[in-house]
Amino acid sequence: MSTPDSDTGTATDESGPDTGTDGHRTSLGTWAARRLATTTKSVPQMQGISSRWLLRALPWVDVRGGTYRVNRRLRVRTGQGRVQFERNGADDIRVVPPTLTELPALRGCTDLDVLTRLAARFRVREVRAGQVLAEAGRPVTEVYLVAHGRFVRSVAGAYDDEQVTGLVSGGGPLGDEALGQPDPRWPHSVRADTAGVVLALPLTAVAELAERSPSLAAHLADHARRQRLPANRSGEADVPLRAGHVGEETLPGGFVDYELSPREYELSLTQTVLRVHTRVADLFSHPMDQTRQQLRLTVEAIRERQEWELVNNREFGLLHNVDHEQRISTSTGPPTPDDLDELLSMRRDTTVMLAHPKAIAAFFRQCNRRGLVPGTAQVDGRKVPAAWRGVPLLPCGKIPVSSEYTSSIVALRTGEADQGVVGLYQTGIPEEYQPSLNVRFMGMDSAAIIRYLVTAYYSLAILVPDAAGILENVRIGRTAD
Repeated sequence: MSTPDSDTGTATDESGPDTGTDGHRTSLGTWAARRLATTTKSVPQMQGISSRWLLRALPWVDVRGGTYRVNRRLRVRTGQGRVQFERNGADDIRVVPPTLTELPALRGCTDLDVLTRLAARFRVREVRAGQVLAEAGRPVTEVYLVAHGRFVRSVAGAYDDEQVTGLVSGGGPLGDEALGQPDPRWPHSVRADTAGVVLALPLTAVAELAERSPSLAAHLADHARRQRLPANRSGEADVPLRAGHVGEETLPGGFVDYELSPREYELSLTQTVLRVHTRVADLFSHPMDQTRQQLRLTVEAIRERQEWELVNNREFGLLHNVDHEQRISTSTGPPTPDDLDELLSMRRDTTVMLAHPKAIAAFFRQCNRRGLVPGTAQVDGRKVPAAWRGVPLLPCGKIPVSSEYTSSIVALRTGEADQGVVGLYQTGIPEEYQPSLNVRFMGMDSAAIIRYLVTAYYSLAILVPDAAGILENVRIGRTAD
């Protein structure tokens, strides 16, 4: 240890190799020697920098006009969405009326009064674990909305066993395909896998309201008409074809219809104003340029926020824009190999999967229990430690973890040519610093502060619904053995 000498300002070593046998220094101390030495220093470090695998995995499309339009074939079969609830207590759960348009039979309904009266007719019902809500082949008398819990859909197998065909959790509907249909019957059985709460709507209440509301009756009749139109397995308007015929058969004719209101994505942005004092920029920029280092860390923060927006933004983020038909729930809670197989089976040519690091660790634990070893993969020349069925499983800390300690795993098919997921940006913008990111000088104020406007432009588009899928309700906590 050394202390400064009050007279000379140098240091007097109290111990160490510079101290002689009599307790006095016999050579120049290291504390004083450092005054003449050049310190080797690092550039400013930032713990908030992540691997940002999503930004690397996405193919980026240059959007010259600032807007990207996704043209699709006309769909005559609309998929199910998720209804939202207003909770004011354990027994006071109400449907948010505008969200009833997430049901295919009510999609496009603009009569808020009708939706409000429909929502008022739902009744809260508690369900115990193992309770059967419906049996396959029986008449549908009620439509259910799952407010809480997990419900199993199943059919009888070829060998008198139960074959699970799907899981329905919070916000999902059951039996809604019966709306507007004559003599509807359950196509599958429904059993409560856990204790839960559902909101039940009797079909008689719907019929009664339709008699008094011409707009609802017309809407349900139009939905029933669309259900009778020929469609392919993806719900798109069918093209009349004939195959295997012999002789001079008259061939059917038709055309491929398009959506009349395709979705358009405008480039979003992240901005900040970087401020640097002229004294700092002038006097303290050797050996490192202070302005350049400030800008480097600012850009890193912007790119981190960009990836967060691509995952969580309500307008275009993955978690809010994946089609509800492409969302599945884990079978038991933790992410098992069976769950990932189910997720991969929902689309062709899955390119990549993204998960929170803790979700990846939870998947590894399930593999360990089964004696399985996940594979590895090469992505952009880098080896990643996790892959399943040859598909890389990349960490993405921007995928949130809920208060119940659950998360999601996202699967993507990427690229325009493969009708997948693409990132959107625009290159060649004025004063571009990086692709689709520019730094513009904003002048200097009277306090000698130099200001720079730093802006990144970006968005994300899902070209067809099955390009992205989500495994939800992934439990990532450890269980007591």
